[in-house]
Order: sequence, then C-alpha cells, then structure tokens
Amino acid sequence: MRVELVDGDITGQRVDVVVNAANSSLLGGGGVDGAIHRKGGPEILAETRALRAAKYGRGLPVGQAVSTTAGRLPARWVVHTVGPVFSATEDRSELLRACYANSLRVADGLGAETVAFPLISAGIYRWPVEDAVRQALGVLRAAEPEHLRTAYLVLFGAETAAVARAVADAQP
Repeated sequence: MRVELVDGDITGQRVDVVVNAANSSLLGGGGVDGAIHRKGGPEILAETRALRAAKYGRGLPVGQAVSTTAGRLPARWVVHTVGPVFSATEDRSELLRACYANSLRVADGLGAETVAFPLISAGIYRWPVEDAVRQALGVLRAAEPEHLRTAYLVLFGAETAAVARAVADAQP
C-alpha cells in the first residue's frame, strides 16, 4: 500500500474512506470530529446514534473502529476511531497504533481502495506531532491490506505538514 502525506482539510478528500478522529460518544464534537459531522451532515449522526443504541451504549472504546456512511462528504464511508489522550507518565502508543490498524482493517473490509487519515490524537488530545507521525507511518507503511491501495495522511496546517515531512524523510 502506498502512503502519501497531504497538506489540507480531511473533509475535502476524495477517497473511499475518511477516518474520523472521533470522541467515544460518536456523536460529534470539536476538531476533526466536529468538522466531519458538520460537513457530512445528519446522515452520519443518524448512523452513529444507531451504533450507540445497538452496540456502543458506553461509547466506542479507545483504539477501536467502526464505519458509517460519509453523508455529504466526497467519500463513500467514514471510519470512526477514538484516539488516546497523550500522557507523559503512561505509554499509550499501542492504543494510538491500534487506531490506525483497526481503521485500516475496517476500511479494507469495506472493499475500499483509498483511505484518508487525520493525524489522530495530535490535536486536542495533545499527542506530540513528531511522535504521532512516527506512530502513524509505522502502522501505515507496514500494512498489507487486501483491497486498499493508497493511504493518505492528511495534515492540517503548514507547521504540522512541515514536521510530518521531516519525520517521514528521516524514516527508512
């Protein structure tokens, strides 16, 4: 699977799957989650409410992933995953990697060929950008999905994109 870094807004990506850095409620929020729900429209919220009622009454656990329609987004599906909050005293990197791995598994199971990821947990959850990029690229570059051909890591803001490119260039 090819991995590409993209500077931009994840809600504008023309791909099969957009990954949402969701909060555990699955009902929208701030950051990427809020933007996806706003632009995707009420169809996404209707499906996430149904998921809450049927299976995730306590919310989606950190590191897991589920799919819904993409509503009005220029994608077919949204895969929702809940990233861990960064902790300087507890290593939660396995949970962060699980977000990428489980999202890839769900997207591949849908038959998707292209997927766009935000930099999970690097916003309001305060994960340091350099390490967030290392964690993401480690999982994405090692993946061997059946259907997925291209994964885009969509970087919001020039500073984040510059850091991500430097990290990517430094990795083999």
